[in-house]
Amino acid sequence: MSENANPLKRFFRQPAIYIKLPSGGQHWPPGSLEIPQNGELPVYPMTALDEVTYRTSDALFNGSAVINVVQSCVPAIKNAWHMPSIDLDTVLVAIRIASYGHEMQFDSDCPHCQHENTFGLDLRKVLDSIVTPDYTSTVQIGDLELYFRPLDYEQINRNAMIQFEDQKLLQMLPQADIAEEEKIKRLTEAFLKLTEMTMSALAGSIGMIRAGTDIVTDLAHIEEFVKNCDREIFEKIRDHIVRQKELSELKPLKIRCQNPECQKEYETPFTLDVSNFFASAS
Repeated sequence: MSENANPLKRFFRQPAIYIKLPSGGQHWPPGSLEIPQNGELPVYPMTALDEVTYRTSDALFNGSAVINVVQSCVPAIKNAWHMPSIDLDTVLVAIRIASYGHEMQFDSDCPHCQHENTFGLDLRKVLDSIVTPDYTSTVQIGDLELYFRPLDYEQINRNAMIQFEDQKLLQMLPQADIAEEEKIKRLTEAFLKLTEMTMSALAGSIGMIRAGTDIVTDLAHIEEFVKNCDREIFEKIRDHIVRQKELSELKPLKIRCQNPECQKEYETPFTLDVSNFFASAS
């Protein structure tokens, strides 16, 4: 053993599970991910420091908590800001399983009788249910052929922050003690910001456009095109991206109400809200 080696190293945390990313490592910029030869990434349990990080509201809001914990628990991920959206759910669920086991308590109110149902959810089944959209398929619109890609976590987090801030503003404005003209001005600015965000997200989901012999990959050029193309082209682009997003979303859970007087089946959405997904295990 090396003179400087820590004799306690053998007691350090060990990988709890191994995962294959839905992306297969595609859509990651060079240097942001190191995939082992067998394609399986080791996932370690969270440390005490990771858990503290996840309880820091500012770090959760700006996304740094997710980045720090992902890079701590999945060392093969060198820059989690560049993590494609299609890998995000798999990585978060895997970290949860590695840290607290595969069963997660889940609460849901029955829409028929309002009874609160509590049951154990097997997160391994959630992992198995994740579907990856086919990003090799293109959309042909006249002389244009469009190639698509998933947004990365940095883009997702930036959009979420803009939406949160605008929604907060829209909720506060009606009660704000300011002139009606100022309210209208701020509302207009908020809606314009949301529109700009939508346009940027659509442009960011396009990896390349082939126009005859021209191949366009410059994001600024693609965003300019999205803002200036006609409505029919815009809607075809938007609809394709929406379908891809829906494919990758976690499927609703099918539940039978535990109330003996009800026992009806219903579906409830299951989303990974990072602000409470890990906190609910403690």
